[in-house]
Amino acid sequence: MTERSTQSVPLRYYALDVESRLGVTSSSGTSCSAWLSGLVALILTIILYVLVSALPSNYFSMMLLDRGPTQHAAVFLGFWCAVILVVKNSKLRLQRRSLAYTAIPSDHQFVLSSQTADQVIAQIYSNAEDPERFIVYSRILTAISNLKNLGRVSDVDDILRSVGERDESAHDTSFGLINGFLWAIPVLGFIGTVLGLSVSIASFSSLLDAQSDISGIVGSLKEVTAGLSTAFETTLLALVIALVLQLWMTVQKTAEERFLDDCNEYCMKQIVSRIKILPYEQSREV
Repeated sequence: MTERSTQSVPLRYYALDVESRLGVTSSSGTSCSAWLSGLVALILTIILYVLVSALPSNYFSMMLLDRGPTQHAAVFLGFWCAVILVVKNSKLRLQRRSLAYTAIPSDHQFVLSSQTADQVIAQIYSNAEDPERFIVYSRILTAISNLKNLGRVSDVDDILRSVGERDESAHDTSFGLINGFLWAIPVLGFIGTVLGLSVSIASFSSLLDAQSDISGIVGSLKEVTAGLSTAFETTLLALVIALVLQLWMTVQKTAEERFLDDCNEYCMKQIVSRIKILPYEQSREV
């Protein structure tokens, strides 16, 4: 069996895409719907807090439940980022499946010209029912459409490069929301630290003013230590969440960049290397 020639079942984007299966409008490429991922993250956050509340009190439950609202916000944003990354990974795996299909007829003697452009289009539509939703097929269809309209095969490579640059820009943009959350999560931790320290300082000040005996001072120190716990544990949780998500995002971003490189190679081997300028086309361009 030869590479990219063994696939016979056409891809069905809307039947395989995770967002489409959930009944929402699918985002392009590997992007993820912000409101859908936010809704799922909210549900997961509620489930987590319900489960933690039902469990016996422990260090982890106290960290989540007794350290103020910044913990809740950090957990919610953490889940939001995680859902986006899961959806992006699912979309990436779907996009990668398109590279297993050949974009040109199986004839080894095939060359791409303005006269054979329709054969490439027919081959792509036999590969996928919705080829415009696949990044690599969308690139090729854009270039081939220009070839049919203008008859200039020399422009195909330039168009593929231009569309490739657009896809790279869209790839960077798709991580914009995650980057914003990864900035906000540690900030929430620092806000929790400030709030905790404020409570501790206020409690300690009241303690010195109101208590005159040692036993009263010792009993009131619990309020001070509670504030210090809030101060340090909010930052701890936020930094751990941010660290895990940053590493996860780096892995996902690298995988998507590798896929875009594979798309460039696919277009080079499947399309650019098969271009042939016919004599009448050459004279027209001159």
